[in-house]
Amino acid sequence: MMDLIGTFFGWLLKICCTWTGNFGTGVWLFTLFTRILLLPVAVMVQFNSIKMVKMYPEMNRFKARYYGDRDMISEAQYELYKKEKYHPILDLVPVIIQLILLMGVVEGIRKLMAQGIDMSWLGLDLSLVPVESPGTILIIPIAAALSALLMCVTQNISNVLQSEQGMANKMITLTISVGLSLYLGLFVPAGIGLYWIAGNLLSILQMYALNFFISPKKHVDYKALEESRQELKKIEEEAARSKKIRSKEDIARERSDYRRFLKEGRKQIVFYSERNGFYKYYRNIIEYINKKTDIDIHYISSDPADEVFGITRDHFHTYYIGDNRFIVLMMKIEADLMVMTTPDLQNYQLKRSLVDKNVEYVYVPHDVNSSNLTFHKNALDHFDTIFTSGPKNKAEIREREQKAGIREKNLIEWGSSVIDNMKSAYEEITAGDQTAARADGKKPMILIAPSWQNENIMDSCIEGILDSIDTELFDVTVRPHPQYVRHYEVRIDALASKYAGRGIQFQKDFSSNRTVYTADMLITDWSSIAYEYAFSTLKPVLFINTPMKIVNPDYRELDTVPIDIEARDQVGISLDPSEIDRVGESVKRLAREERFTPKEMAGLRDRYIYNVGRSGEVGGKYLIGRVIERSRS
Repeated sequence: MMDLIGTFFGWLLKICCTWTGNFGTGVWLFTLFTRILLLPVAVMVQFNSIKMVKMYPEMNRFKARYYGDRDMISEAQYELYKKEKYHPILDLVPVIIQLILLMGVVEGIRKLMAQGIDMSWLGLDLSLVPVESPGTILIIPIAAALSALLMCVTQNISNVLQSEQGMANKMITLTISVGLSLYLGLFVPAGIGLYWIAGNLLSILQMYALNFFISPKKHVDYKALEESRQELKKIEEEAARSKKIRSKEDIARERSDYRRFLKEGRKQIVFYSERNGFYKYYRNIIEYINKKTDIDIHYISSDPADEVFGITRDHFHTYYIGDNRFIVLMMKIEADLMVMTTPDLQNYQLKRSLVDKNVEYVYVPHDVNSSNLTFHKNALDHFDTIFTSGPKNKAEIREREQKAGIREKNLIEWGSSVIDNMKSAYEEITAGDQTAARADGKKPMILIAPSWQNENIMDSCIEGILDSIDTELFDVTVRPHPQYVRHYEVRIDALASKYAGRGIQFQKDFSSNRTVYTADMLITDWSSIAYEYAFSTLKPVLFINTPMKIVNPDYRELDTVPIDIEARDQVGISLDPSEIDRVGESVKRLAREERFTPKEMAGLRDRYIYNVGRSGEVGGKYLIGRVIERSRS
């Protein structure tokens, strides 16, 4: 194949040399001809590069929003590429073509040399290999390296895509390009080095011509790009300041706990927590098991500061094992039951055990939202048992199994530990009196608690909502998501200053949930707090229909309507962002309509949530029963 390409290029180069009367000038003409021939490819790459840079502001923002969550960033990037019809592979096209051209030119020049063609130019014999014939011919490899340096410097300044790369990326590209050009100029005939010099210099001219006729400034919002870059930089700096470097004590502790866990041999029940705060999803279950049995529970947390390490209880053993070491441990697990709140078992880093094929993997959900809508399509496929929150959750999992043709899992009609615990806390605060929160004669209180997804209430319409509420009739507290406070505290402070005169409170301290329990109604978007609030306090919700969080774009493949969508207009009222001026009217409806009374809301809760107030007992009984069954087999 290369012989044919070399023959063609040798023939074409010979024609160019004949037209110009000498070999060196012929090489320049040949290089110019190939650049003109490949101009459509260069134009295509220019448009593709502009498309990429146009996406940078959005990419920087979701990198800031999901900072540290590689899966979410990859998912968002994939969706953005698909939406914008961007093809990263197109940027490799010129590189591939250049390599083919280079190999063809090498072969072509060798054929011309075999034919005895005169390859002299400006007093230089371009048939010589500089490293074998040092002398004035060394000017060729030096010029090749300098032309590559000039090309990289100009591209770093003016190329639409390269100019937006980080300094490290630019330096790596420059070093490789200059090094390759110098090596090429030294170890191949000087005629090939001259072709490389011509190619580098003509690339610079082509870049400026393309920038003139297809100007990136006409397509790219560089102001938005800079703002997004600064936003991401702020998050990175904050993360660097707050990043916890594990102490020697924690490293030694992890090593010790890892060995202690393995030394224990086969376990009956193992629970896993990714970080501090996850114990609340298991607490009711674990406490029931500890109260009713002497089964040993082994609890692993990847957070050395997890509050669970402060719990001392018989038959409850805790271990600190970090994320990386836990990946290895998962493949060595020997247990009857492995209980997790982490989805995507077997899909990413966390795998089923390689040494014990009889481990039963049990999934416990964080919330009552649809797993079909808010998880990857196959996120729960590799679990053996799933604790389901309600009939909708159970139905969509079973339908997924049938339509995908995968094995049936053991679905337990469980409920929600979060709702049970919030219900208990609410009843304790209000002493079982639904009106106690207002007994002090204060105005009804509206809580605005948005999600942390893209285009949430705080990003899209918070000011319109606040302007629409009559603060003479209602007290208002805005409680942004903790991650939003972390990333956009300056924005929140600016809003607090703007609305200070109207008595609207902005909450940045999340140490207490009292404002959640004492609020008379909630305004949110697609946050899971909606159903947790409605089903624990039996109070209504005003939903703002910002763009829905969809992790599984194929969720409509199932006929089961997600609870996130179906129950939306049953536990409250939903408004589109264009209807924000109706917020004031809607909150009054929520306060007076019969269908939002505690009695009606309790009926909805019983319809959508299993075993209200009893999830710990139900979950505990199942796990105890399975341990007993396994001990008898």
